Amino acid sequence: MRVLLVEDDEPVAESLRRGLKRYGFEVEWVTTGEAALTHEGPYDVVLLDLGLPDTDGLDVCKALRGRGDVPIIVISARSDETDRVVGLELGADDYVSKPFGVREVIARIRAVMRRTQARTPAAGAPATGPDRYGTRLTIDRKAARVRFDGEEVALAPKEYDLLAFLTEEPGALMSREQIMEAVWDANWFGPTKTLDVHVAALRRKLAGAITIEAVRGVGFRLEIAKDETVKGEDSGAS
Repeated sequence: MRVLLVEDDEPVAESLRRGLKRYGFEVEWVTTGEAALTHEGPYDVVLLDLGLPDTDGLDVCKALRGRGDVPIIVISARSDETDRVVGLELGADDYVSKPFGVREVIARIRAVMRRTQARTPAAGAPATGPDRYGTRLTIDRKAARVRFDGEEVALAPKEYDLLAFLTEEPGALMSREQIMEAVWDANWFGPTKTLDVHVAALRRKLAGAITIEAVRGVGFRLEIAKDETVKGEDSGAS
């Protein structure tokens, strides 16, 4: 995912860049409002500081929103409620007050991206239906419904959120911290036993459609089950 970071405070920007890159984000960093507005991109989300040296970040937010629907997350030392309200009214998708942790920003990015992707298809793009994973599992993210062999599966809200998150990148290893931040709360502290409980529930309810591998000391990796019919045909051909 490509991030445009608009921040004139070098220590803050460097900390964010390093943290985002560790999680696989590509970061383009600019230090002024003018540079943000002339940056050609492409980028998937904007992290925008309000205290820029050449212009008010709220004006940059308004200008960027007028150009399109790229998600904008304001990151600012201004914690006043008025600035929050104005920023959101001008088109920001979220507002994070300094000081903040990199993992909180990442969780906010992921939450905003899930919301924006669920809204409407991109201009000119055909309407899309449920996402299919293998031949047995479908996830309708707009309706928050899961079907296994054509039958709807009853999932608890956090079971659905966990499945939706892990299927965003099948085969990718997700750390416990990444999962807890994205599915539960950016400020989650304490034991992560609840994650194991929800993983066990998904394994039980969707056995045969997916596997969720536990990687000791790291996290989990979701894999889509291979089509048994294809496997049989392959073995017969050999």
